[in-house]
Amino acid sequence: MATMETKVATSSTSGLSWARVCKDCGQQHEGKETHLYEYLDEVDDELICHICLQPLLKPMDTPCGHTYCFYCLSNFLKDQDFCPVDRQYLEFEQCRPSSLLVRNLLDKLTVMCPHYAECQQQMQRCELQPHLHNRCPAFRRLKEEAEKRKRPSWNELKGRRGDGGMTGDAKLSATLSRNPTRDQPEPGLINPAFEESEEDNTPLRSSLVAETIVVELLREEPEQDLGLRIVGGKNTPLGNIVIQEIIRDSIAACDGRLAPGDHILEVNDVSLASVPHSRAIAVLRHPSLVRLTVMQEKGFNPQCNTHCNQTPVLHVTLVKSHRSEPLGIKLIRKSEFSGVVILDLLPGGLAAKDGKLRNNDKVLAINGHDLRHGTPESAAHIIQTSEMRVNFVVMRTADTVEDGGNVREGQHARARRAPDPQYFRRQSTYIKDPPSGFSFQEKNVSLKKEPRHSLGITIAGGRDCRSRLPVYITSVQPVGCLHREGYIKRGDILLSINGVDLTQLTYKEAVSVLKAETAQSQVELCVIQTHSEDPEEDSESSNKDEVVYTEDPREDHHNWTPQWTRWLGLPSHMHWCRDIVLQKTNNESWGFSIVGGYEESHGQQQPFFIKTIVPGTPAHFDGRLKCGDEIVAVNGATTVGMKNNSLIPMLKLQKNRVTLTVVSWPGTLV
Repeated sequence: MATMETKVATSSTSGLSWARVCKDCGQQHEGKETHLYEYLDEVDDELICHICLQPLLKPMDTPCGHTYCFYCLSNFLKDQDFCPVDRQYLEFEQCRPSSLLVRNLLDKLTVMCPHYAECQQQMQRCELQPHLHNRCPAFRRLKEEAEKRKRPSWNELKGRRGDGGMTGDAKLSATLSRNPTRDQPEPGLINPAFEESEEDNTPLRSSLVAETIVVELLREEPEQDLGLRIVGGKNTPLGNIVIQEIIRDSIAACDGRLAPGDHILEVNDVSLASVPHSRAIAVLRHPSLVRLTVMQEKGFNPQCNTHCNQTPVLHVTLVKSHRSEPLGIKLIRKSEFSGVVILDLLPGGLAAKDGKLRNNDKVLAINGHDLRHGTPESAAHIIQTSEMRVNFVVMRTADTVEDGGNVREGQHARARRAPDPQYFRRQSTYIKDPPSGFSFQEKNVSLKKEPRHSLGITIAGGRDCRSRLPVYITSVQPVGCLHREGYIKRGDILLSINGVDLTQLTYKEAVSVLKAETAQSQVELCVIQTHSEDPEEDSESSNKDEVVYTEDPREDHHNWTPQWTRWLGLPSHMHWCRDIVLQKTNNESWGFSIVGGYEESHGQQQPFFIKTIVPGTPAHFDGRLKCGDEIVAVNGATTVGMKNNSLIPMLKLQKNRVTLTVVSWPGTLV
């Protein structure tokens, strides 16, 4: 047995810096070093790393039967090529994460809070991070002091008004000025999220801050997806690499710290500030341990959010009589949006007696832990490990049961709601050229074949898929005649076969038509191929080695899709649009920033794209707008040909309601 020495000196936060404090273990150490813990009990020798001589962290097994900390082993193998114990030849790619049993044993080791001068709590190692973020007073004070230092004073903000307001990218550059690898802000950014009303004396929401954090995600298998959909890149109007969506139950979703709209600045110390989209995707897909440096919008003060009557945000505190008392809340997640929703309040339970929480409230946070993209399991864990007070932040939608109502009436109210907005073809007045650097080519392919021979392609998309994607080719199989000819590539858009239009069909209808028409001896295909000036991205579709087979290609997150940039080259007449109506009841901002528009200096017309969605705003609460969406029109007025400084007043004129016509493409999955 190895004895872990426990510190007895008094720990103080006076000399700690929030920027240097690890957000996982609460200690100060370099980002690439293993976490530090104060163990209370002896630890079995089998659970000790033979490099650092401490209990294992993220244990990795070697083929020769030894186990080390992930960081210890990866740092060792940068200079050596053998196992530290038996000196057998070893490469890091040969190692695999230890079994779940070993990891569970390590997670249950008892540790002490590093701020034991003020917080003398003991807990299992796996509970230390939620303890720090939810219950530790010293850690909370460090965070609050850091946030106060970040907030500009009111005089500084008034000075910004005199300069015409700070644009979104200028704000980001100022926040991240310590990072010299970031590009200068590109021209053409407009930011209706941060405009101040000129009609009253309402202060600018100075509590809007951006914070840079480091998030580590570990792949169990080399080819496992992190569960992130990515948009942007230096070769796109967005410029930055931005998270568009987080896939449910993925590695990123289970981690819970990343959110849509986060800007990825670095991956394993590789800057993404000026790399094209395809290069960023390659960097994100490669390593087992992915260390992301991201910039996160932290939104506005909670009291600012409560002004929005359309989607009010409420703060509810439940006080337990003893720590193990249940709250009497059933939590679920719904298919139409991410996050956690209150399904029911048990009669006689603490929450039901309190009376402030209601069925269908969406849980945004519990004890300061962000649950906008969390799971019921993570929410239950926070509640179970909380002390006497449990603080909820919930969003109450318009169809939630009102005072004096009942669940059945609430269900009828939801049934009376209008259906989701319908998709429609892009109107002729909205037609525009693809963004600079992207293009398309229409190609006709005619071939003769034996009626019994297959074309050898698999498809996905269709009018009934989630993103209304056109029918496209997911693989060209070596056994088919199209592979031999070499005219068709993976990612090509199918327009027609033997004159039969495929652009208006569902997935099943397209499959039926293809089967019927390929039974003939003469087949004529009309396809669209999109191109990018970036050679890496233009070669993506020609990669014939990566062939994906799926049981249900209609599920976007289960099958291969072209990279996000591929859709940018698609001609406008093939776009499916939808109207998104945002509403507000005061002078707050809509909550999104935009990049694009006509730039006289370059003589270019770029589409307008959503670049940032700010937490705690109408755009965020509505949940339908995504980073990377193209804004086609505002209240029916086309944005094609509009200068970037013309859209600001148009949006500011819309006091309580605005209709955005958008085109949305799925981000690249990594």
